[in-house]
Amino acid sequence: MPVSAPSNKLGFFFSDHHRWLLQHVQRHLRNHADAEDTAAETFCQVLASRIDPEQILQPRAYLSTIARRLIFDRHRRRQLEIAYLERLAALPEQLSPSPQEQALLIEALSAIDRALAGLPAIVKSAFLYSQLDGLSYVAIARRLGVSERTVSRYMKQALRQVYLAEVAP
Repeated sequence: MPVSAPSNKLGFFFSDHHRWLLQHVQRHLRNHADAEDTAAETFCQVLASRIDPEQILQPRAYLSTIARRLIFDRHRRRQLEIAYLERLAALPEQLSPSPQEQALLIEALSAIDRALAGLPAIVKSAFLYSQLDGLSYVAIARRLGVSERTVSRYMKQALRQVYLAEVAP
């Protein structure tokens, strides 16, 4: 069965730029396995975008931009995971979740983080204090130094963002 033209173009695009991208990413990550994952994910995003590779005028700049965003996301996920694991370490052993539950919780936290991306830090904080710590709007307002009405506005903003993230394809 002959290879279709679009996948053939993508194959050439991959072979032309993969080595360069891998070296470029590895300079930023200093870890070959993470660099391999990031380069692969970069090309997966190119494939998912359904852009004709011949239409990309500056392929290295295009790939570098995607890779930089993926590196940033990887860093944010790791920071989130470290913060979560530090919090778990403070719990008594009998209250600590199993490794499987920990993995599911970390994935859920990453999904929440992605859903809240772009919101101001104070809005994220209000949402997380409410949803993860179970604080009341009054307690959140005290902690953030804002009015209860402002906390309500922050919560509406965060909930709208989460809803839109769930509805988006």
